Amino acid sequence: MAGSRETVQPRDAAVPSPAATPPARVSPPAQVSPPAQVPAPGQVPEPAQAGLFSRVSVGRISEIIVEQIRLLMRQGQLKPGDRLPPERDLCERFGVSRVTVREALRMLESSGLVEIRVGARGGAFVTVPSSDRVGEGLADLLTLSVISAADVTEVRMILETGIVPLVCERATEEDLADLEDICARSEAAITAGDYSMDMSLEFHIRVAQATHNPAVVMLIESFRGPLLMSLQRARDAAPEMDILGTQEHEKFIEAVRRRDAAAASTIMREHLERTAHRLGR
Repeated sequence: MAGSRETVQPRDAAVPSPAATPPARVSPPAQVSPPAQVPAPGQVPEPAQAGLFSRVSVGRISEIIVEQIRLLMRQGQLKPGDRLPPERDLCERFGVSRVTVREALRMLESSGLVEIRVGARGGAFVTVPSSDRVGEGLADLLTLSVISAADVTEVRMILETGIVPLVCERATEEDLADLEDICARSEAAITAGDYSMDMSLEFHIRVAQATHNPAVVMLIESFRGPLLMSLQRARDAAPEMDILGTQEHEKFIEAVRRRDAAAASTIMREHLERTAHRLGR
């Protein structure tokens, strides 16, 4: 045990960040309230089963390393594709152990900021964050009822009607052909009885891509999970609306092809309002 303290204390002092140096910031074990001091039964909910949890560590030093690397990415000093220094070099630069560096790299990887590759040309490489991770978080919030499917539809009303003028202005023949193909496949699936809301999701994502604005695409795609869940809940409320929804998609394409932003906006707004109505909003 004494050996472990000797390795931790020097690392805390060596971290190049004022926030990590004060020993008082690390809470001693004595301050943690034991389960036995919980109020009497009946006054609080029963605790979750112990088997649901696993042992964790504070990870304060590794979090500081993560924030330093995040800052370098935001400043443009680290760009997608750049390879971070080897673990040994990072240990020397941060003044910490290899265990701490590896923990920081795992945190960066779980955030989608780096990719860990193995092999002779392996290492930690800076990546472009994926909007999927944002969507996963929003989907979790939707699942846990922190936000509702109706809330998601309200956001869609703002985003998807707002991008219609860009779509009408910038959509190419390839964009229109792809949208028409989605409608054709949707009609065939409805006839065959195997239509799914994934097709409706595909249509709306492809509409966003027709803006040819990567920021718009990332924003809409970040809603992929919540959007699909809200679409499914709307369908559960009125499954017979599959055909009408596909027909509205086709009318929207026709308006975009005419470059009629007013008509296309009206179609999209009514399309989303009907979805909101089915979700009780």
